[in-house]
Amino acid sequence: MKSVKVLLGIALSAALLGWLLWRVDLGALGHQLGKTHWGWALVTCGLSLLGLWARARRWYYLFPPGSHPPALGRAVMIGYMGNNVLPLRAGEILRVYVVSRHWPLGFWLPLATLVVERILDGLAVVLMLGSLALLMPVPAALKWAALAILAIDVVITGVLTAITVSPELCRGLVTRLAGRWPGLERRLGRVFEMFVRGLAGVRTPAHAVPIVGWSVLVWLLPALTAWTAMFAARIDLPFLAAWAVLAFVGLGVSLPSAPGYIGVFHTAAVFALGMFGVAGPEAFGYALLYHACGFIPITLAGWICLVREQMSLGEAIREPAPAVDG
Repeated sequence: MKSVKVLLGIALSAALLGWLLWRVDLGALGHQLGKTHWGWALVTCGLSLLGLWARARRWYYLFPPGSHPPALGRAVMIGYMGNNVLPLRAGEILRVYVVSRHWPLGFWLPLATLVVERILDGLAVVLMLGSLALLMPVPAALKWAALAILAIDVVITGVLTAITVSPELCRGLVTRLAGRWPGLERRLGRVFEMFVRGLAGVRTPAHAVPIVGWSVLVWLLPALTAWTAMFAARIDLPFLAAWAVLAFVGLGVSLPSAPGYIGVFHTAAVFALGMFGVAGPEAFGYALLYHACGFIPITLAGWICLVREQMSLGEAIREPAPAVDG
């Protein structure tokens, strides 16, 4: 099944990248890239890294109060580097593993906070697309995609809310479902308790303001990154265009893809600029530049952090979650 998902992602990335290359004049694309303002490109690279720092700060407040999780900054850098070079977004599990190897509380609690983070990100993408729909015409397909993401988030949020409000009821349901298999019941019970603890951060009143504040910064910095990439590509558009690029890319990278979101990232950015009258070599050149200004510095920073951790990608991929807890 994993092999099928990997092949599907690679096929989709290759098809989209091939479609973009087929419809653009390569000579004009080279000319567009040759006009790059490298000073603004460096600013874009710096903002890409700053955005991950903001994510690490928000992640801290998703943990239970007083837990003091270690190595969050390195974990985020390594995780996003992993998403750039590994299939199936293995970087998400990789960053949980980095935290767990420094922490006696194990693997499942960081994983629970990561689930909450993904829900927050999904809601943010829906809000961005909703705000765009109020300010300018948005294709109907995107509206339906936003509604699909919202529906998934509502279901997951409902499950987590039920665990938060009625943990005893949910605990009893887990026991009844797995009662015939004592080993499975013990494992599910342990995971369930960790998820209950993983929700402690978001239901703590003292964490509410920091979570909201850092969430705003988590999405404002990438929007500024997309905007400064326009300056680097010498495209003169308002900040709303950067907001549209961020929303489209946020939706596009939810699709299966090759490592680094190759193809789906570029297609989403090209479609977003098309809404502002930018097409052809200008749009594709911007997409290539914007992607590179995130991919290159994040991958390099992640590798540096990986070396500091004195671990290899193979080690993290082979290490199963139960062994981490054990």
